[in-house]
Amino acid sequence: MEVKKTKIRTKLQKAFIAVLFVAFLLTAIIFNIAIRIAMDGDAQPVAEASGLIGRAGTISIVLMGTMLVVACIAAYFVSNSLTKPIEELGKFALNIGSGDFTPNDFQFKEVELEDLNMTLNKSVKQLAEYDSQQKAFFQNASHELRTPLMSIKCYAEGISFGIMEPKAASETILQETDKLADLVTDLLYISKIDNISTAYTSAQVDLTELIRDCAARQEAVATKRQIRFVFDLDESPIYYECVSELMSRAVDNLISNAIRYAKSEIILSCRKKEDKIEISVADDGEGIGPEEMSRVFERFFKGKGGNHGIGLSIVKSIVEQRDGHITAGNRDEGGAIFTITFM
Repeated sequence: MEVKKTKIRTKLQKAFIAVLFVAFLLTAIIFNIAIRIAMDGDAQPVAEASGLIGRAGTISIVLMGTMLVVACIAAYFVSNSLTKPIEELGKFALNIGSGDFTPNDFQFKEVELEDLNMTLNKSVKQLAEYDSQQKAFFQNASHELRTPLMSIKCYAEGISFGIMEPKAASETILQETDKLADLVTDLLYISKIDNISTAYTSAQVDLTELIRDCAARQEAVATKRQIRFVFDLDESPIYYECVSELMSRAVDNLISNAIRYAKSEIILSCRKKEDKIEISVADDGEGIGPEEMSRVFERFFKGKGGNHGIGLSIVKSIVEQRDGHITAGNRDEGGAIFTITFM
């Protein structure tokens, strides 16, 4: 059923007209009573009764006129005092919809309107930040995608024109294709993580088993680089409610990052300490440089020997979605350590 829509100004004016109409009825009743009293038998002389009726009529006319003027003035000012701020906020909302994320400096006397304006301004700031991040994301993503594509095209043309040895060129093409595939996979994960409408199913997951499974998947790559895994896990299972797919992705990315920098071993730890759970992945490489420490989780930031700068940002997004916390640091023994904490 369609609801009939009415402007607030119209409703207020109708309300004042209704009040005026009631006042008019009351005045008419009073006037009628005065006439009845004046004409009540021979209690009063005719001249005196006529004077009383005349005065009552004059008072009634003046009263009705005064109430009409007051009602009109009150309706105008009250309706404008409410509808004008709403119209301003409406125009502001339209500007937001058209991509203008500039906060306003409106100030309202009404508490409800001021609260609404503060909420809109807060939303505008969040949208502006999100818009800026998205623009930077697409610019960086375009650059990262273009690099392997140009390399693939270059080597393919080299084979086509016979200026490159086919086997060597094809191996390079395969390597760049693998990089491109990894990049696309990471971009898809970012899209899934950032999409608030994506439905995930949480369940109780044994984190110690999850870490062992992640290490098993990358055992071949680690062995090829002569890197061994060292497990420092609680003997009893550590259950935590999370999305198994996303948590596995986070641990996979940390292990993959550690393999890239480790010299001989990677230490995988999962411990429950009182009311919190700590997961850490440590390597025995060169560690994180001071100029890189504050930016390791930024999207598309590539440190020394980095790939495409998305893996660690994915880890951070996954952890923070579960209200967790992740830190990066260097071990006293040498090498980097990433620690995830869940309360």
